[in-house]
Amino acid sequence: MSTLTVGTASAAPGTRARGVIHVTNLPGGRALEIPVIVINGAQEGPCVWVDAVIHGDEPEGTLCCHMVDKDLDPATMRGSVVLVPVLNVPAFEAAQRGNPLDTFSYDLNRIYPGKADGYLTERLAHTHSQWLRDVATYEISIHSGGSHSYLSETIFATTDDAAIELAKAMGEGWGLILKSFLPKGSPPAVMFEAGKQGITVELGGRPATSPMEFNRVGRVLAAGVMNVLKHYKIIDGEPTYADKWLTGVQHALLAPVSGMFLPDPMIECQKPMKQGDLIARIVDVYGDVLAELNAPTDGMIFGLRALPNVQTGDWCCFYAEIQGEL
Repeated sequence: MSTLTVGTASAAPGTRARGVIHVTNLPGGRALEIPVIVINGAQEGPCVWVDAVIHGDEPEGTLCCHMVDKDLDPATMRGSVVLVPVLNVPAFEAAQRGNPLDTFSYDLNRIYPGKADGYLTERLAHTHSQWLRDVATYEISIHSGGSHSYLSETIFATTDDAAIELAKAMGEGWGLILKSFLPKGSPPAVMFEAGKQGITVELGGRPATSPMEFNRVGRVLAAGVMNVLKHYKIIDGEPTYADKWLTGVQHALLAPVSGMFLPDPMIECQKPMKQGDLIARIVDVYGDVLAELNAPTDGMIFGLRALPNVQTGDWCCFYAEIQGEL
């Protein structure tokens, strides 16, 4: 095992280090940097890389990284872990989905692998991509519903057997794996193009940011990452797995009219639904129903809007059309 370096963080075998990946400097002289935690095992093995806060209003992955960091002992590891607790720092500081310093490439999760000579966020993506493809064996991108919605335990992966294996390694509770045949614009797309594996995991968002709920979400995510490390024998322990894995494709349901978004009070994420079942109503300021959202096919909700005010074309629901088991 040799020293593992990511940006300014260099960890000898059996140690950990903190540092940053430098991107550029901002007009006020402050550096734009990506913080990293490198945990380098004492023995040889694969590298699992975890990316959090690709979107600035999705801090659940940050808490997950903190928890995983505290739970790992590099002296007993076979392989390494790279944690990026905050990838999109300007967006995180502003608590916004995208980088407020860049109106031309606002959404970091749509522009990978970026450009060395591109807009500001494209340069961030490019710099991150270089380190990711060179160092990582497996990558986990952590997302949530952000400031407007809640997403339940859902994984996006390619149909490649090795990617499905990585998705299944997240363990108990992660039984919904949706197909992403050719990922585009994201860190998993960089891994795919490098012949490696990356997945996107979704959990948390606006209704789950109370102290108890936020901690729960962080713990569920951290348990999933730790299960991946057990699966690939980077750490000791017996991994667990979901009882079954459902797969299919997603439908994004948008608001047909503006008004107040009122989901059915009995609605539950990942509860089987039939085509035509009521998901939500949109009412006007007087309470009169303007429109209904119904299940487009047999399947289940895995993400739901948490902001009652809605305008035409706004995102309302992520719906999974279940096509079978893996």
